Amino acid sequence: MTALDVADHVLGDRDAPVTLLEYGDYECPYCAAAAPVLRHLVEDSDGQVRLVFRNFPIADRHPYALTAALAAEAAGAQGAFWEMHELLFARQERLDDAALRAYAEELGLDADLVVGEPAQVFGDKVEKDFAAGLAAGVGGTPTVFIDGRLHSGRVEAGALRRAIGSTSAGNGSAADGRGDPRAGRQRRWSLGLRRAQREPFPEDPEQDHPGDRCDY
Repeated sequence: MTALDVADHVLGDRDAPVTLLEYGDYECPYCAAAAPVLRHLVEDSDGQVRLVFRNFPIADRHPYALTAALAAEAAGAQGAFWEMHELLFARQERLDDAALRAYAEELGLDADLVVGEPAQVFGDKVEKDFAAGLAAGVGGTPTVFIDGRLHSGRVEAGALRRAIGSTSAGNGSAADGRGDPRAGRQRRWSLGLRRAQREPFPEDPEQDHPGDRCDY
């Protein structure tokens, strides 16, 4: 079973024998399309599958991905990580500070703690996730590992179930997605906030290009 970091967010039974480890970006449309697929896979697994989410904000392309990640971590500190996680993907078209505050209030959280200076205390967690993704060779989002093995297929229920079956049958050494750093992938990552103009998203990422991802 894949080893977890104490700070990892886990959806499902924390002791489930199969681990889906996702590196994701809250502004990536393909991550938004993958979110309900992964959630339903966990819910339908009868306790056999757990989902771990780690932050991989591609700040050069997605100006609100970092602040959204910080808001999710801040919500997690108030006991509502997965609720905020789902809300951010469901309302991906608005991830500015005002929207993040409104989402926190909707969830009954202290909105003052999810944006601005108070949220910066979670920067180390986000940066740690990001660095772990780089070390594991993550090149875009969503990237999913199944019991430490990279899932190269589409993030669709059928493909994931087949991959889980294949991985479980032939699982050798189980990595945790925090492997040795790969040459050329270790450029420094800044937590500085970016406020560039948003890039256009595909109109229907789930159906038109379900196997695509946002490249790093």
